[in-house]
Amino acid sequence: MSYTGSLLNFISSSTSPYHTVFTAQDYLIKNDFEELSLDNDWKIELEKKYFVKIYDSTLIAFIPHQAMRDGMRIAVSHTDFPCLKIKPKAQIIQDKYGKLNVEVYGGMILNTWLDRPLSLAGKVALKGDDVFTPKVEFVDFRRPLMTIPNLAIHMDRNVNDGKALNKQKEMLPIAFMQGDEDEAQDCLLNLLAEQLNCEKEAILSYDLTVYQTESPCYLGFNSEFISSPRLDNITSVKACVEGIISDKRKSGLDVVVLFDNEEVGSRTKQGGASLILSNVLERIYNACGYSRQVFLADLAKSFMLSIDVAHALHPNYLEKNDVTNKPILNHGLAIKMAASQSYAGDAEAIAIIKALCEKYKIDYQMYVNRSDIPGGSTIGSIASALLSMRTLDIGVPILAMHSARELMGKYDQKSLEFLVRAFFEGFR
Repeated sequence: MSYTGSLLNFISSSTSPYHTVFTAQDYLIKNDFEELSLDNDWKIELEKKYFVKIYDSTLIAFIPHQAMRDGMRIAVSHTDFPCLKIKPKAQIIQDKYGKLNVEVYGGMILNTWLDRPLSLAGKVALKGDDVFTPKVEFVDFRRPLMTIPNLAIHMDRNVNDGKALNKQKEMLPIAFMQGDEDEAQDCLLNLLAEQLNCEKEAILSYDLTVYQTESPCYLGFNSEFISSPRLDNITSVKACVEGIISDKRKSGLDVVVLFDNEEVGSRTKQGGASLILSNVLERIYNACGYSRQVFLADLAKSFMLSIDVAHALHPNYLEKNDVTNKPILNHGLAIKMAASQSYAGDAEAIAIIKALCEKYKIDYQMYVNRSDIPGGSTIGSIASALLSMRTLDIGVPILAMHSARELMGKYDQKSLEFLVRAFFEGFR
C-alpha cells in the first residue's frame, strides 16, 4: 500500500504540468537536491544532487558521480495529460448561462469528461516592472467550478448508438449564471484576480488546465485496482522521482527528465523533441571539466528508459490486443516493442531490462501492438534519435487510456518503481 498510497497523493496534487513539477520538486528538495537556474552559469560538484526547471512544466534532476565517464543512465517520462485548455476571452453568455470557451489538448476520450465536476489549475502571467519579465503566479482552485452536461436521452434517443461530440459546441463547460452583464464578461478574470489577490487589469495571460476533481480510489472486490485520473503519466513521473531519490550508483551520470507536451507531439521548447536534454547534459559535462568530444563519446555507452503507460488486455475487447503479447493488470510492468520504432528499443536494450527484472525478481510482461492497429508513440523514439543513445520503452499497463479516469492494477506500480530503483542501483 505504501507504493500506491503515495501514488494517489502524487496524482491528487499533480493537477497540471506545472503542479506535477512542483510535486516532484518537493520530493527532490526533501531529499537534498539543490535547484539550479537555466539562465545562470553552473558550478557543479561531483556526488551532489541537482535539479533544474524548464519553463516551469519540465524538470531535469541529475547526480554526477566521481567516475562520471562510466556512462549516463537516464529515465524520462512526461508531466502533461489529455485535457481541455481555456481559450483567451473565454466567457460565452447564452440565455443567462455562462460557459467557457475551451480547446482540446491531446487525444482525450471526449465523452468521459461529461457530467464530471471540473476545476482549473495552471499558470497566470501578470504585469511586472519589466515588460520582458512578467510576474508569474500559479493557481489550483481544488474545488468543482464547472461541468459539461450530457443531453438527456429524451432529446437524443440515439445517444446509445454512438455519438460524435463536436469539440467547439458540445465540450464547453457551464461555469456560472449571468448576473450583471458587464461583470459576467469578466467572470473568469474576476475569479483569477480573487484567487491571486490582484487586480484583474494586471492579468495579461494564462495557461489553464481543466481537470476533473474526483479523487483517485481503490476499486474491486479485493481493492486490487486503482481508478484515477492522470495515471498516464503520473505513474511514470513518480517512478522516475523515486528512482533518482534512491540512487546509489558510484559512477556515471544519473538523470531523470520529466518532459511536458508529449501528448501533443513533444515539438516544443520544453518537450522531448527539443534540444533541452542534450543542452543540459552538455552543460553538466562542461561544468565538470569535460569537452563536447567526451560528452558525445559517452552517449554511446549510455542507456535511457522511456517510461509511459502501456495498453493492458481489455477483457471486453480481447481482439484488440496482439495474440501472444498482451499485458494483464497486476502482473507487472510492460516492456514495449514496435517494429516501426514508435516504441524505442532493440534486442540488447530488451535483454538488459529483462536481466535486471530477473536479477531483482521484478514482474514484467511484453507488449506489442496488434499488427493491424498502429497504437501510440512515446518520448523514447524522439529523445533517443536526438541523443543517439540505446533506449527502451516501458510502463505500467492500464485500461481506458486517455479517459478522464483510467484503471490500473494496484501491484504494478511497485514493479515499475522497483525497476527504476534497480536501474539507478538503488534497489533495496
